[in-house]
Amino acid sequence: MSKTAVVLFNLGGPDGPKAVRPFLFNLFNDPAILRLPQPFRALLAWWISKRRAPVAQAIYEKIGGASPILALTEKQADALAQALKAEDGGRTYRVFIAMRHWHPLSDATAAKVKAWAPDDIVLLPLYPQFSTTTSGSSLKAWKRAAEKAGLSAPTRALCCYPLARGFQKAVAKLLRAALAVESPNPRGPRVLFSAHGLPKKIVAAGDPYEWQVNETVKGVVAELGAPALDWAVCYQSRVGPLEWIGPSLDDEIDRAARDGVPVLVVPIAFVSEHSETLVELDIEYKAIAAKRGVPGYGRVATVGTEADFIQALAGMVRAPRPRATSLDSEKGGRLCPENFSGCPNRG
Repeated sequence: MSKTAVVLFNLGGPDGPKAVRPFLFNLFNDPAILRLPQPFRALLAWWISKRRAPVAQAIYEKIGGASPILALTEKQADALAQALKAEDGGRTYRVFIAMRHWHPLSDATAAKVKAWAPDDIVLLPLYPQFSTTTSGSSLKAWKRAAEKAGLSAPTRALCCYPLARGFQKAVAKLLRAALAVESPNPRGPRVLFSAHGLPKKIVAAGDPYEWQVNETVKGVVAELGAPALDWAVCYQSRVGPLEWIGPSLDDEIDRAARDGVPVLVVPIAFVSEHSETLVELDIEYKAIAAKRGVPGYGRVATVGTEADFIQALAGMVRAPRPRATSLDSEKGGRLCPENFSGCPNRG
């Protein structure tokens, strides 16, 4: 029986207070995040991590002192394994996890995959929309780790799936349920689809992330079937002095306050809960909205292990591809318009 290893990628997060600073160092020492040559990148990463660690530790204290992202990713891995087992077609699947900036890192996971000796490997980032700073960084780290481990099995990478119907259906289902809750405002809430931001210079260099986020939102709104829905796309989690893509979530909260409408925030680029949703959205932005006079604030959960989302992932894993070694979008080839030079899929 043929064996397929599926590797799920995510950012990772500190598993305790002592891990916060090294996690931050790993994050900012990533060449996809700080685009500086060594040793300058490591020196700056050391300085940033030292400076930001106390603030970050205070953030994680609000959710028990550690990130829940590994435990939640393990649940997604288990759900995906069950979905693949249900229709294995004579093939055995095993799902592994590799985090980019904290354990389990790609080196450790690649060694486990090598020990299992699969016939082929599918790489599946848990970032629906591709960015050079997330999926691109994870796939590069895996390539180095796989070479180090001596992995030679044919490998297929899924770079992105912003248009995946199951992903969009899962978001729409959760949003529909939240909208069904009676609102104190007769106009209903303004839906704010919030994604992690990026510096404008990265997008200007050809990164397709912003375009893919917009395409995902269009699909969710169409899936929702609510033509009168009041909605906007915005971005959160800005750090540093660079100009970032917008509008920011702060800007949209200000606009809602001026318009006198409540808001309902939908994390559109996160598929599991972590500090950006549980602290930034649920605590910090909720307080900001109240302070600025927004008449109501709610937040839709991430898709997590929603059946439609997991089935979409399983379908992409099982889908046959014409090339033994390839990097594919959900469509099996290039998804982005040609002007996005940062698209990893050239074909």
